[in-house]
Amino acid sequence: MPLFSGWTRTLHEISIFHHSGSPPSVKALELLRSALSAPYPPGKGSAPLQFNLDVVEAPPNSDQLRTIMSYLPSKNASSSPSAASVFLSAHPSAASSDGANVTVVERLGRDKPNTFKWPVVVDWNAGKSSVGDVDGVKGILELLRQKRDGETPKE
Repeated sequence: MPLFSGWTRTLHEISIFHHSGSPPSVKALELLRSALSAPYPPGKGSAPLQFNLDVVEAPPNSDQLRTIMSYLPSKNASSSPSAASVFLSAHPSAASSDGANVTVVERLGRDKPNTFKWPVVVDWNAGKSSVGDVDGVKGILELLRQKRDGETPKE
């Protein structure tokens, strides 16, 4: 271990692109804030997790959308999902956007927030993201817990 390894440690940067009108987004934000302020995991943890939380009350921009898509776990190596299938809901106002690229998705998220899958949570340091899924947020927090507790995360 290098002599000054403590100097190079940085807290993970986690962003939540949040919409207060989305119940999953509200739940995810509560989960993230709780992990920072109370023992994690709840009832079993010894200490809160340590990370920087950035709450963004807007959809990600086009560059962020591209990066977030690259952080998603791949379900099928032969084909990548479209930005529309990743970020847009089945809301009727999103129906005309099946082949939408990230620029269109960004605009729809901004102009018609009900079309967007909230929340989008990203651990920029670990290259992990979750879209519209509270369980995905729990997975990101579990990886941070494993790192904190000196466990090797399962890949």
